[in-house]
Amino acid sequence: MAALGWLTPRRRSATARSVLAGEASAEAARKSVPDTVPEEEPEFPVLGDDKAAAFFDLDNTVMQGAALFHFGRGLYKRKFFETRDLAKFAWQQAWFRLAGVEDPEHMQEARDSALSIVQGHRVSELQSIGEEIYDEYMAERIWPGTRALAQAHLDAGQKVWLVTAAPVEIAQVIARRLGLTGALGTVAESVDGVYTGKLVGEPLHGPAKAEAVRALAAAEGLDLSRCAAYSDSHNDIPMLSLVGHPYAINPDTKLRKHARQLDWRLRDYRTGRKAAKVGIPAAAGVGAVAGGTAAAIALSRRKR
Repeated sequence: MAALGWLTPRRRSATARSVLAGEASAEAARKSVPDTVPEEEPEFPVLGDDKAAAFFDLDNTVMQGAALFHFGRGLYKRKFFETRDLAKFAWQQAWFRLAGVEDPEHMQEARDSALSIVQGHRVSELQSIGEEIYDEYMAERIWPGTRALAQAHLDAGQKVWLVTAAPVEIAQVIARRLGLTGALGTVAESVDGVYTGKLVGEPLHGPAKAEAVRALAAAEGLDLSRCAAYSDSHNDIPMLSLVGHPYAINPDTKLRKHARQLDWRLRDYRTGRKAAKVGIPAAAGVGAVAGGTAAAIALSRRKR
């Protein structure tokens, strides 16, 4: 027992010293940390940065579905072409959406068909019709979330452009209606204000979008590392890769995978049910095409 009594005070003393040492260490550690708030993520977009701008893809990014298809519905309604032409065009669009890749023959055929439809018409006529078609088919299809992103750039004093393979005339109508700066789109040749049925260069698609953004940035004196770009499609990876702030909006499978690998920001404004259907690229777009075709055919039958 004597031995045990001799050990007890030592055990208690050691415990007290441990507590004291621990408290002293904690106090020293606390004093070594600066009394400041951790740095937050910089605000974006940056207010007043006139070297920055934003570039938005149109189809399934700003607007549900394809602008060219909605435009085609409007032209069909105005008897620019027949039901079989609309059905054929819808099939080409559906094939592209399902396959996720371009078929050169389909693309060329669709391009030629579209150009033949407007050949001989005045540019001013198509611009006027575009205003009507926007109200009829497009206004209610704008994604509120993407529209808010564009507005954030405008509120920061930055310019905002649409960048799309759709005809530049309809792209400009949409940009103006949304209060955006302007639009880059596919340019159809015209002479004395009348369409010739030819394109100026190629459709503004894929790498061509990136070149258009690069050219506009140079002309506007922009710093692309401070700019943002938004798209739903892997076809726009060249454009997204140009800027310092790329966003994947309602992304298709390939773009989602690419964005995650590079830690790009993602936004999905579709419902959970619709988003789940995007295992096939832009599958929701197929429904829009098919639905539009059915609506157009039904309209034709009612008129007979």
